[in-house]
Amino acid sequence: MRDASHSGQVDPGLAVGPQLTRILRERIVRNLLEPGERISEAEIALQYGTSRQPVREAFIKLAEEGLVEVRPQRGTFVRKISTADVMDARFIREAVEADVVRALAGDPDPALLRELDAQLEAQRALVRTEPQDFRPLDDLFHRTLAEGAGLPYVWRVIDGLKTQMDRVRQISTEKFALGKLIEHHSAVVEAIRRCDADGAESAMRLHLREILNDLPIIRGARPDLFEDPGRPERT
Repeated sequence: MRDASHSGQVDPGLAVGPQLTRILRERIVRNLLEPGERISEAEIALQYGTSRQPVREAFIKLAEEGLVEVRPQRGTFVRKISTADVMDARFIREAVEADVVRALAGDPDPALLRELDAQLEAQRALVRTEPQDFRPLDDLFHRTLAEGAGLPYVWRVIDGLKTQMDRVRQISTEKFALGKLIEHHSAVVEAIRRCDADGAESAMRLHLREILNDLPIIRGARPDLFEDPGRPERT
């Protein structure tokens, strides 16, 4: 069964609010609901065939995540992308995931390496056909690394704080060639395979710093998508 966040439909047999939260979050991350766009409880409820209460619950959750904002007397709007939040998430990811791959390189698990090799092949195949859908495979790769290191909670924490970063990553997948990112992934895997902790860390840091190259280009081309377009990036 396809997950509701991808199908765009809700399952009436499950709690509707969390499903709508996932669906709307993904629509915001994919810029199908654009920064600054007004969204209506009534219209969302009609679109997904539900009452307004679960839509209201989803709006509250998305506001807590910084993805929408409620403006009194005006309505609910998709927040513009926060450069500050993007940079904070990137910094935290680099600090944490560099240690994750160091740990994996200390005692490589052959089964994990086989899984990562298979994921790399899937990434290469997808980039040839549907590059706009690369981000979920990228997330799966990083989650597999964390879980392989016995740190599933670490990934859950990272996943919860990187939504603003994901919005930029989604634009990157649609604007830039993705071969470089797959090369980075491959370099991480090969370093782990060689038990090269320094090499794995270096490859991961390089990978997670790629957004520092993409962000100024995206922000320069579409300053209207950002709430702080003049903010300098931190390295």
